[in-house]
Amino acid sequence: MTASPFTHVERRGPPGPLSGVRVLDLSAYIAGPYGCTLLADQGAQVVKIEPPDGDNLRKYPSTLEAESRAFLGVNRSKIGVTLDLKSPHGLAALLRLVREADVLVHNFRPSVPKRLGIDADRLAAINPRLIYCAVTGYGERGPMKDKAGYDQVLQTMAGIAVLQGRRGGTPEIVYGSVVDYYAAALVASGVASALYEREKSGRGQVVGVSLLRAALTMQSARLIWAQGEPLDVGRDMHSGGVTGIHPAKEGHLYLSANTPHFWKALCDKTGLAALAADERYDSVRKRAQRAAEIVPQLREALLARTAEEWEALFGDDVPCAAARRVEDMFDHPQVEAEAMIATVPHPVVGSYRGLTRPVTFSRTPGPEPFAAPTLGQHNAVMNDTKADTNVI
Repeated sequence: MTASPFTHVERRGPPGPLSGVRVLDLSAYIAGPYGCTLLADQGAQVVKIEPPDGDNLRKYPSTLEAESRAFLGVNRSKIGVTLDLKSPHGLAALLRLVREADVLVHNFRPSVPKRLGIDADRLAAINPRLIYCAVTGYGERGPMKDKAGYDQVLQTMAGIAVLQGRRGGTPEIVYGSVVDYYAAALVASGVASALYEREKSGRGQVVGVSLLRAALTMQSARLIWAQGEPLDVGRDMHSGGVTGIHPAKEGHLYLSANTPHFWKALCDKTGLAALAADERYDSVRKRAQRAAEIVPQLREALLARTAEEWEALFGDDVPCAAARRVEDMFDHPQVEAEAMIATVPHPVVGSYRGLTRPVTFSRTPGPEPFAAPTLGQHNAVMNDTKADTNVI
């Protein structure tokens, strides 16, 4: 008889809006796993099921010797077990877990689940209330459905890389796995919506999320092609050279001054009040057209102070930010005020600081985070029916 990791572990702290929801995370890399982490942040019990050799994200380069920084950041607050789904024993163990689960998330290519015996139809026959979320690269249909999808591949395919580069220049990647993380948000919201609908119908359903859909959804403000217009819409949202990153006496500063109020404040505080009074520059469109006249004057003025000094001087009057490293966010006063960073113990690393609770709830803030699991950390639970319940 196999014990259940769901019943072995209880979350410490207040309940979240998804407390009591049981999630099986069979996915790897970022989009599926982080989508499940967002569910865990809201109180769901998430069991991460890895193959015996682990999620490939564990093998990514990292300055941490014992663990992958990326894996720790993407997989917080999960129970970790390993199962070989290609073996009868591993498949049988998973199917037992499916009977008590509310949600299953995977990122196999569309042809793989049926071959493994975990396709939506088979699992619905075992548990008709199961929310089955499939994360794919390109979707469930079409000529590319069985291609492997990766963040930067989809960025390049879907126009993001071209838009990131200079017009007519070399396409450039947006680093930080932005498509993966947006797909993760779609996983969490799609699963939550399906759970809400299940409360009315009593039935589960299949939720489909693809990196292609995520990459195009991120560009909704540009992905409009009106009848009869030239097919060159990619630059519509560019505000010209004023809005952007500029060098300062020390460091760099991002400025956004699109509204009349912010434009006037920027000009006044940089000693360029004459620009604000000039009707040639009195709209975002005009300033974009005449950026070559404005930007040199602005940049000369910005050399008078450091980026952080300008940030303080502009205050609430001009939207801006001094360019910082991500490491600087750990102790940023606004991040501290919002309690976005938590310190959690880890059996190998010792402890680490990381993000917690990206969404806030007034009545049900959710339990405390705990560390991403080591490979197979909770395997013993699967084989011990007398295991005591742990609180983590």
